[in-house]
Amino acid sequence: MKAFTRFNGLVCPVDRANVDTDAIIPKQFLKSIKRSGFGPYLFDEWRYTDHGEPGMDCTNRPKNKDFVLNQPRYQGAQILLARDNFGCGSSREHAPWAIEDYGFRVIIAPSFADIFFSNTYKNGVLPIVTPVEIVDRLFQECFATEGYKLDVNLEAQTVTTPSGFSFRFDITEHRKHCMLNGLDEIGLTLQHADEIRAFEGKHKATQPWLFA
Repeated sequence: MKAFTRFNGLVCPVDRANVDTDAIIPKQFLKSIKRSGFGPYLFDEWRYTDHGEPGMDCTNRPKNKDFVLNQPRYQGAQILLARDNFGCGSSREHAPWAIEDYGFRVIIAPSFADIFFSNTYKNGVLPIVTPVEIVDRLFQECFATEGYKLDVNLEAQTVTTPSGFSFRFDITEHRKHCMLNGLDEIGLTLQHADEIRAFEGKHKATQPWLFA
């Protein structure tokens, strides 16, 4: 998992509430558990006008020119701006996989579905909850300004706009530690690798019949 400290990125506004995980990554793409390769299919049914299937080459697929991800001004965006209850629906971890694989590092919304919110942290994507009034302001500024970027400072827990407006966001100390150090659950476990090996060695010495 990539470490996250301070990040300045282009914003892409998805101006819809209750975006569910089937919209983020449709069910037909759940056959794979590789955790990579889902970026081209992010928001597949909104992004393309044909029906997508796993393994399709998306290079020449017909695109919905009105969808934000297809608009030239948002190409290369790494911060996703959303509305209430983002990530609702089924708990598929493929949703944050697709978001991360596309290139998004941050999602800002007034609220998230609980399981999706937790899964984003585990996959190196920072979800930021902030009041509706601030989200409204960010949407207005983003629509009005091409190339609109935000500066996200995880250490200070702040987001700063190009005009200098700044707001703070909350995050637990445990999640902050993991994001700053690029540690997922496996990475956290491997920090105790020596202790695990020592326990296994002692266990094998005292109960060798279990290892026969």
